[in-house]
Amino acid sequence: MTKEDIVKLLGEKKAEYLLAHESKTFPKDTLYLPKKDFVERYWKDSNRNIQTLRSIQTLASHGRLKGTGYVSILPVDQGIEHSAGASFAANPACFDPENIVKLAIEGGCNAVASTYGVLASVGRKYAHRIPFIVKINHNEFLSYPNTYDQIMFGTVKDAWNMGAVAVGATIYFGSEESKRQIVEVAKAFEYAHELGMATVLWCYIRNSAFKKDGVDYSVAADLTGQANHLGVTIQADIIKQKLPENNGGYTAINFGKTDKKVYSQLTTDHPIDLTRYQLANCYMGRVGLINSGGASSGDSDLAEAVTTAIINKRAGGMGLISGRKAFQRPLKEGVALLNSIQDIYLSKEITIA
Repeated sequence: MTKEDIVKLLGEKKAEYLLAHESKTFPKDTLYLPKKDFVERYWKDSNRNIQTLRSIQTLASHGRLKGTGYVSILPVDQGIEHSAGASFAANPACFDPENIVKLAIEGGCNAVASTYGVLASVGRKYAHRIPFIVKINHNEFLSYPNTYDQIMFGTVKDAWNMGAVAVGATIYFGSEESKRQIVEVAKAFEYAHELGMATVLWCYIRNSAFKKDGVDYSVAADLTGQANHLGVTIQADIIKQKLPENNGGYTAINFGKTDKKVYSQLTTDHPIDLTRYQLANCYMGRVGLINSGGASSGDSDLAEAVTTAIINKRAGGMGLISGRKAFQRPLKEGVALLNSIQDIYLSKEITIA
């Protein structure tokens, strides 16, 4: 998409708000920004072994964004996380795992992230054609009443055997089960690195107490930023985080520890600055930040996806991981939406704020 296309899609006022913003919180020259040689720049002196470095590079060397340092990933684990009916009824073709992988390939994605069952069922046919990220834990969504806990569905070794380049996992930081999840995922990531796979962490906040006075602080910049900081501590190579929608979770709920400068100097209410605070907690971008695309809203999906991509890129992020907006529509439309997201990262007109 060109700048003119963006203005037409978003409107002049919103486009100006996003494209002309200059961030003064964390200066851009203090960040580790996505570059084609980011593995050599940022990772070669880490403890990651040679095979893991190669896997990280593999993720960055596929699809339309190859060679840019940015990534576009298609995630389809919602069949477990939200139920298959809720996820695939809008586009029944995706009940067939092969069509999920085809969408990622034809959509020019760097990788496809999905469940053991989905990727294992077509692994021999497609693992050499597009990098696989196998999600190793899920929130089982059939128990009644519904509960929210990430439990292991398989093993890292199985993911390695099916040719996966990386494993993914979710931790519900702030939940009663988070301590167990941290230990489980930390051990799994350690083993994945031993086998030479990269690691991607879905760093989500979940606790009903984080909703106060009608505001959901589970998407606050300060709380999600701290979740990111915990995620990189257990050696996630890429952090997946929801786009921040507000700030001040620590102060509103009155728990934990923070500093006034977080709100007076290190963030503003602009979404690019809020996302940059998330990035700062990823070791200033040494660990890549990808934001999630969110649920499908119908006709507004393209505008929402482009907005998220602009915010992520201008904040210093590494890319977008967008699923439902793409796979809940016919293949041609899904490919077009993924390509529009990728166009934002390919555009030289859209720069770091």
